[in-house]
Amino acid sequence: MFLHSHRPQLPTPEEALRGRDTPEFTVPDRHTVLGNPLLGPYPEGLEVADFGLGCFWGAERKFWQTPGVWTTLVGYQGGFTPNPAYEEVCSGLTGHTEAVRVVFDPAVVSYPELLKLFWESHDPTQGFRQGNDVGTQYRSAIYTHSPEQQSAAEASRDAYQQVLTKANHSAITTEILPAEGRPFQPAEPYHQQYLDKNPNGYCGIGGTGVSCPVGVAPAGD
Repeated sequence: MFLHSHRPQLPTPEEALRGRDTPEFTVPDRHTVLGNPLLGPYPEGLEVADFGLGCFWGAERKFWQTPGVWTTLVGYQGGFTPNPAYEEVCSGLTGHTEAVRVVFDPAVVSYPELLKLFWESHDPTQGFRQGNDVGTQYRSAIYTHSPEQQSAAEASRDAYQQVLTKANHSAITTEILPAEGRPFQPAEPYHQQYLDKNPNGYCGIGGTGVSCPVGVAPAGD
């Protein structure tokens, strides 16, 4: 959050850092707030959603405070370097963005409701930055786990673009791609539930002030 990329463009796979075969750390067993395991397999009936919306410290807190969310963890996604370290991600040479994995009960909170929280909690028009945080690791992203999630994410983007345009905001730059082939790689233990451990720590999350349409209907409806 205080280390900024000096390379505001994504590397090619050939340019990316080599990385390592296995992580250099062990992820904690349980969520410090919700008390549930961080890593799967998760209980039957729960679903997984992955979001990138700037600094993952504040982003994770947004989701763990949401009823129906069973656990959250932060990590790196959308890049090329296997098992990257935080400093490597901040260099801009891994291709990752900071992401939050949200495990939720769809009987309590729907995926469209999580999308609404995602859109309203950051500015999705800023490209490789979020507020004062600049670098490819702060880009807005949604990585989907089913065709239904992909369709819902794209529909919500189109609906939100309409209201952003009316409010004189720029085009959405959010990356919406399948999670398959873009593995979520957990971040170091000290990043997990950071703002629970450090209540006065840096957050960096802030939206446009424009509400996302409830129900995220397809554009034009």
